[in-house]
Amino acid sequence: MSALTLRLPDDKHERLRALAQSRGTSVNRLLDEMTTLLLAEYDAETRFRLRAGRGVGKSECGLALLDKAAGK
Repeated sequence: MSALTLRLPDDKHERLRALAQSRGTSVNRLLDEMTTLLLAEYDAETRFRLRAGRGVGKSECGLALLDKAAGK
């Protein structure tokens, strides 16, 4: 496990502390959960872009498959 030093304005730190307290957790755990969500979002976007890149120039084929699936 690694340590990370994060410099925040005092008011933002207090707001994070209040948020963590309202959720019954620590600021560390709150930030861990936030980074997990951000990384999952990033991974999903990366996968989407990879898949979209593989489909470039294949729109006609894709539309034909959709028409076929719809019984057209």
